[in-house]
Amino acid sequence: MSEALEILALACTGLYAGYMAAFMSGVMPALREVDDASFTQVMRAVNRKVPGPLFLLLFLGSLAFPAASFFVEPDGRGGGDTTLVGVAAVCALVGHLITSGGNVPLNNALEASKGRGDDRGARTAFEGRWTALHALRTLFATAAFVLVAVAVTG
Repeated sequence: MSEALEILALACTGLYAGYMAAFMSGVMPALREVDDASFTQVMRAVNRKVPGPLFLLLFLGSLAFPAASFFVEPDGRGGGDTTLVGVAAVCALVGHLITSGGNVPLNNALEASKGRGDDRGARTAFEGRWTALHALRTLFATAAFVLVAVAVTG
């Protein structure tokens, strides 16, 4: 059971960190180059589409599988490896708290601004804060993945 949880933890944390990094390194830089109306339109559409089944599996799995792996009796894993998995779960939790306490409220505020005719103001209120929070949660997601990878392969 422990080995299966470790594999699921590795897969979910890795895919989730990769998703976050791709968004940070590709999507947001590309959107910096578009006008305000296009930016707000695209981000609203992304915010409606992203919380689909696959994303939710990775989002929840990147926390649940490391946490579960920490609490299940290890199959030959040393105490240090268990600690790494526990710290990975904490990193994932911090990232999720940033998402739910920072990015999601900004997403909701951007959606609520639709139809007000002030795309510049909506973008200004959203983009800088959202991007900074996204970079921070990407850092925590990446740390969770690296910690799980070291624990599983070490």
